Amino acid sequence: MVTPLEKQDALAEAIGFLSLYFKREDLHPYGSHKGRSIPVMIDYYVKTGNRQFAISSSGNAALAAAMHIASLNSRYQVNPLSLDIFVGNHVSPGKLKRIKEVADASGGSIRVLAKERPLQALTQAANEGVRSLRQSTDDEALVGYESLAEELLAEAQTKKIAAVFIGTSSGTTAQALAAYIQKKKSPIQVHIVQTSSCHPLSESFDSYDGPDEVSVADAIVDITGHRKAALIPLIEHTGGTGWIATNDDINAALELVQEHAGLAISTNSALSVVGAMKAAYTSHEIDGAVVCMMCGE
Repeated sequence: MVTPLEKQDALAEAIGFLSLYFKREDLHPYGSHKGRSIPVMIDYYVKTGNRQFAISSSGNAALAAAMHIASLNSRYQVNPLSLDIFVGNHVSPGKLKRIKEVADASGGSIRVLAKERPLQALTQAANEGVRSLRQSTDDEALVGYESLAEELLAEAQTKKIAAVFIGTSSGTTAQALAAYIQKKKSPIQVHIVQTSSCHPLSESFDSYDGPDEVSVADAIVDITGHRKAALIPLIEHTGGTGWIATNDDINAALELVQEHAGLAISTNSALSVVGAMKAAYTSHEIDGAVVCMMCGE
């Protein structure tokens, strides 16, 4: 098992479930659940002849890409792989610092480029022949997340796992999980959680009519929802649903986790806890344990 599944009895009781677990993807060697998929994508495209890569990322995916490219380049002394990381104006300082540390040690093969419109810069680079690592539009991204699904299903029977909650931006991770669960005919529900400022997927299930606010969960940024047509039927098939989290919801989850689990989790990881809280408070039928994904920063 790549990351641990930690039981949180006190938190389960506080929320209203018999059993609750944290899937600690924040402890992945590459820093987040993106470490499941980004390296698989890079390895695949290297085998097909690609040497130049680019990514537009709010942090976790960029860090995973940088760490994996750096690892591969330790073996490619001649003709190393290159990676351009396009970051916007609102990337968190903590994430940017970690990414730059990897880039600075790369000898110039990894560049961090600040752009007013990072996605547009990525599109231009792709048009010039650089391999894009954009997960929302590339189904190669789904392959790596199957290892996460495998780990959950390996524990499902003994731990009586009935639902998994995951903070969601593009929906790539959730689509891979739900598709694998459906393929294996597992009864696990998949629930997605998005923010009050970005919820093109969750709005198929939940509604938000509150004030405009910039979410404190800064990794939820995909406003387009390219995976919506594929993802929503998969979520419905599992018996899961989608939830929208306000800043008040997220802060309440952070406080609850600190009090009952003794952990200072990220705002993005807290989205999964918000989903579990909303499911409990609205009496969404879940017959068993729930898993909240700690996805990273």
